[in-house]
Amino acid sequence: MSTSHDTSNERNKPNPAEVLIMLAEGNERFAAGKATHPHAEPGRLALAGSRSQKDYAYATVISCSDSRVPVELIFDAGIMDIFVIRVAGNVCNTDEIGSIEYGLAHVETPVLVVLGHTQCGAVTAVTHALQGKGHVLERNIAPLVKPIMPAVKRVMKDHEALHGDDIIPLAIEENVWQGISDLFLKSPVSRDLVRNGTVRVAGAIYDVATGKVRWLALAKVDEILEYAEACPEREINPFAAG
Repeated sequence: MSTSHDTSNERNKPNPAEVLIMLAEGNERFAAGKATHPHAEPGRLALAGSRSQKDYAYATVISCSDSRVPVELIFDAGIMDIFVIRVAGNVCNTDEIGSIEYGLAHVETPVLVVLGHTQCGAVTAVTHALQGKGHVLERNIAPLVKPIMPAVKRVMKDHEALHGDDIIPLAIEENVWQGISDLFLKSPVSRDLVRNGTVRVAGAIYDVATGKVRWLALAKVDEILEYAEACPEREINPFAAG
């Protein structure tokens, strides 16, 4: 049975479990060439001009900036449906985590998706650099992709039989987990929202060749949250000083 929802007003804002089903069903339509392109009509534009996105948006998604990853299209969503954060390598650093906090705590979306994708150029660049065959990165790209390095290093350590570009697919998935870990360690408000059941965090990988999203194990998100809450290096104060 379909669990699609009329999100034309805030009274129908779905819960986290329903949102995950909506996103999965939207992606199935997109990948099958049966997208409905909801909430793209002039009436929705007029609504966006008069109402708050907080009453309508049902998911926050952080994805890569790659042009092959058009987030609203992937999930067959429209205006005021998804609060989107895009950055090379879908990394969770200060700006991205701040944007996520806004999406969860102020736009009040019930779900956060950390979305990696196949053939990710940022993960590929870091992998090549750690293998000693990468090119010199521009001044501002190097710190941008630095958060990806621990993920690639873990894959190289845990899968010593893999070499060259065979490392990249596993590193792309590990980078999703790295982003979730960075978020939980640095964002007390995100931890609180997940712990009390207001928000669900999910990891996923989008295949640029097929249009299909592969959803990662939710249980691992719970494990990462448990680790973060026990880590002495986690941030404690959810609010900015002063």
